[in-house]
Amino acid sequence: MSLPIPSVQLYTLAAEFTADPGGSLDRLAAIGLRNVEAFDFVRRPAEIRAALDASGLAAPTGHAPLLSDELWTPDGSIPTPAPEVVFEAAAEIGISTVIDPFVDPARWVTADGIADIAERLNKAADVAATFGLNVGYHNHAQEFLIDVDGKSGFEHFVSLTDERVAIELDLFWALTGGQDVPALVQRLGSRLVAVHVKDGIVPVPNPFAPDADRSATRQLDQRRPGEGQVPLVEAMQVASDVKYAVIEYDQAPGDVFDDIAASYAFLLEKGLAA
Repeated sequence: MSLPIPSVQLYTLAAEFTADPGGSLDRLAAIGLRNVEAFDFVRRPAEIRAALDASGLAAPTGHAPLLSDELWTPDGSIPTPAPEVVFEAAAEIGISTVIDPFVDPARWVTADGIADIAERLNKAADVAATFGLNVGYHNHAQEFLIDVDGKSGFEHFVSLTDERVAIELDLFWALTGGQDVPALVQRLGSRLVAVHVKDGIVPVPNPFAPDADRSATRQLDQRRPGEGQVPLVEAMQVASDVKYAVIEYDQAPGDVFDDIAASYAFLLEKGLAA
């Protein structure tokens, strides 16, 4: 079993990347990273591809909405482009797997809603294939609000998706959703292609539960790996087919590049990535 490849979700340094794409990527390369996970790439594929090429980095995965007409963000909802537009931009950048990062919690509270999300993602996979691409899904904590047939809504969703649909598990948000994270990783098995390596103190109550104050996601107590509550080592040690260990901070606890470097060092020192 080969170890995952380290990467970093560019949302972690969204402000820095927007201000200075080339300089930001150069700093990631200097840390030792060779891969990133693209964010907000659809409106600027040429710019991102040029910056990646100049820094010697690649973006094998990227986040973009595929399953919603609008996408919620902490700064307000934004309209989403057609899947064909997303895939064309991804192909230009060199992304091979486009991962939907968020589906509104209201759509996860019924079995029918979950089935609709899975059906849409399966259809998106068909469209992506015409571009030579794959699709995937990235969780937060709303996917674990209900059980369906003895499984969490999230695992029920996974069971309804095509085998070619990649799953990217955010370990911090899975714990927020009340999951035994290592056990969940084991159950996902070969469906799990990537993990988000993120630590911190789990917010209570779940900020994605019905009627919860989602603005709480702006004040997360996130910490460097090994300094919070997430069983990162145990979870990653039982992952069988994970290709990418993606560093992410929703809010970095200190200097963002120092925090990324600490996460990268953690992965290497613990033998969790190569």
